[in-house]
Amino acid sequence: MKSPLEIQRQIASRVRARRLELDFTQQALAGRAGMSLASYRRFERTGEVSLHGLVMLGIALNAEEDFAALFAQRAYRSLDEITASPQRKRGRRRD
Repeated sequence: MKSPLEIQRQIASRVRARRLELDFTQQALAGRAGMSLASYRRFERTGEVSLHGLVMLGIALNAEEDFAALFAQRAYRSLDEITASPQRKRGRRRD
């Protein structure tokens, strides 16, 4: 299992690769995403960015459709998987 930091850094690495693929400088992408250059540089270096910033980067990179797969409902491969999965639709109420 990957740590949150590993996941953040992988996302930052993929954003950097897409930025370079589109031939954007860090300054250009930061501007298109509406964030400061310092914030963008910190993101590439550490993977730290707000959710809003990440969404803005996705839009600036024409990758907003990639967010549709985030937490998408699981596709089952067999009836056994369907019957074994919990059918609960709501969380439990805690008083």
